[in-house]
Amino acid sequence: MTAVFSHGRLRLYLLKLLDDGPKHGYELIRLLEERFLGLYAPSAGTIYPRLQRLEAEGLVTHTAAGGRKVYEITEAGRAELRQRADELSTLESDIGAAVEDLSALAGEIHNEVRGSVRDLKRELREVARQTRQGGWTASAGARPAGDGGSARPDDSPLLADFDKRLAAFTVEVGALVRARRLSDNQLRTAIRLLDGALEGLRRLLR
Repeated sequence: MTAVFSHGRLRLYLLKLLDDGPKHGYELIRLLEERFLGLYAPSAGTIYPRLQRLEAEGLVTHTAAGGRKVYEITEAGRAELRQRADELSTLESDIGAAVEDLSALAGEIHNEVRGSVRDLKRELREVARQTRQGGWTASAGARPAGDGGSARPDDSPLLADFDKRLAAFTVEVGALVRARRLSDNQLRTAIRLLDGALEGLRRLLR
């Protein structure tokens, strides 16, 4: 769970969301994900126990609809919101700041990955060009076509440079991520960005 919701603040925000109208659990998860621009989404294991406690305290109630529990705030829940209006206002400000921080972090990682992928694409294109000029053929056991020499593609200076850049990319991104002491959700965002970069390379090499 993101730090902005520590110390029972998620409980308060759930009441705020339910004050806008009845909702089922996954709808609350979706609304929280949208509020954080997709950079954070609480799990069902985070939301449902809190809804159950709110119901046990008489702050929400639920009805069954279409096989789902639809939760609705009670008058006692609205009274708590009124009593904690200042705290809720502070929470909204903290959420806004957290979203900005998460967005900035995602942007940094995205730019880092995008720049590295751009370099990798350029190197791969150059390797392909050199391969065509040198007459490499995979079916010929990675030898130049029409040449009985023993040179191999992995002897190419470009491939060596590619390996060096790839290793540097791994170290730099790892250092960037560890230096920021990312939360689990921020790490998931970073992983999604890396997965996207990998998929881009796969499309390039098809």
